Amino acid sequence: MQPKLEKAIVQLERELQSNPHVDAVIFPEGYLNENVKEACTLAVKYGVVLIGGYRRLHEKPKDRVIMINRQGEIVIDRIKYSDTAFAVEDGLKIGHILCDELMVQGLKSQDLVGIDLIAHPIGVGMFSEEQFEEWISEARKVAAEYRTMIIGASHADGSFRNSDVSIPIAYCIGNDGEEIFVSKNNVQSVVLDTVSKSVVLAQSIC
Repeated sequence: MQPKLEKAIVQLERELQSNPHVDAVIFPEGYLNENVKEACTLAVKYGVVLIGGYRRLHEKPKDRVIMINRQGEIVIDRIKYSDTAFAVEDGLKIGHILCDELMVQGLKSQDLVGIDLIAHPIGVGMFSEEQFEEWISEARKVAAEYRTMIIGASHADGSFRNSDVSIPIAYCIGNDGEEIFVSKNNVQSVVLDTVSKSVVLAQSIC
């Protein structure tokens, strides 16, 4: 999903209500803000895995990665630019890279074998067409090198960093390095079947 930054997580719950069949939702860097407890409640209520980012606004660094399982348990929680963390859910080994970690450090771990999915929560989106192409190219390299699917999504606008310039981005690269979908300047949520690779655009809630 590509929501606008908000104080609560109303857009996330609307997405879950509108798409009750999904197994997992990937949302942007920092979107949860400090609404982690509320997100854990939603994970249990809708039986869904939640993957994205949140903030501890009174700490430095404040930006963190989070993954919450269907039982409402936090299974990944790490600060930005620390080593990549992984968790196994539904038999899949899932990890995170947070926003510009893609370019700054890529995957950073001693355990980079057998990865099924990398989630890539992004902040404000891209600042130029060149950056857009650069990040998609790098994601393709990561997917091909580690034989893993990678899915990324940014916010719908630049408010996360108080930026007037933002190209919203969402994408999925298959484990062969080939594009499954790439969305630019379209903030509709995308529902992806990871087995058939079919893609459906959901109605925008932003």
